Amino acid sequence: MVNAGVPGDTIADARKRLGDLLALHQPDLVIVELGGNDFLGRRGELQVKEDLRAIIEQCKASGASTMLVAIPRLSLLRAGTGTLRDSDIYEELAEETGVYLLNDVVADILSNPKLRADPIHPNASGYRVLAQGIAGRRCGAAGPAGQSPYSRGSRLPRLAHSGGR
Repeated sequence: MVNAGVPGDTIADARKRLGDLLALHQPDLVIVELGGNDFLGRRGELQVKEDLRAIIEQCKASGASTMLVAIPRLSLLRAGTGTLRDSDIYEELAEETGVYLLNDVVADILSNPKLRADPIHPNASGYRVLAQGIAGRRCGAAGPAGQSPYSRGSRLPRLAHSGGR
C-alpha cells in the first residue's frame, strides 16, 4: 500500500501528481479522499465534483478499482454539535461513475470530539475508525449482480497490492 496523500492537498494538487503515481505503482485500488481542503478554500461543490470526476476517470483509465471516500462540507456549527453530513456530491459521483463509495465515516469521525484532533482532522483513534471502514469494504467481488458498486453493501478487491490515497 502506498499513501500518496499530502497534507493540505487540494484536488488540483493531487491531480498534478496522479498520472506519475499511477504509472509508478500500478495500483489495484486507489482510495480517493479529497475535497476537504477545497471546501475550506470555499470552492463550490460543482467545481469540486467535476475535479473529483477527473481524478476518478484517470484512476479508472489506469485499470485501478476506485473507492471514493465521502467528505462532509465543513460546518463548524455542525462539527460542534456532532451533526456533520457528507456532501451530496460524493454519492452522486459514485452513482454516476460506478465507483465504490465509503460514506458517513469521515462525517461521523469529525462529529465526534473523541475521534478528532481539531474540527477538521481525525486523531489517531479517528484514523483507526477510517481504516476499519475501508477494510470493512474489502474482499471478493464487486457486489451482488445488478447492483452498482457504489452501493453501501458492495465489496472491494482485496487490499493486498499497492494503492494510493
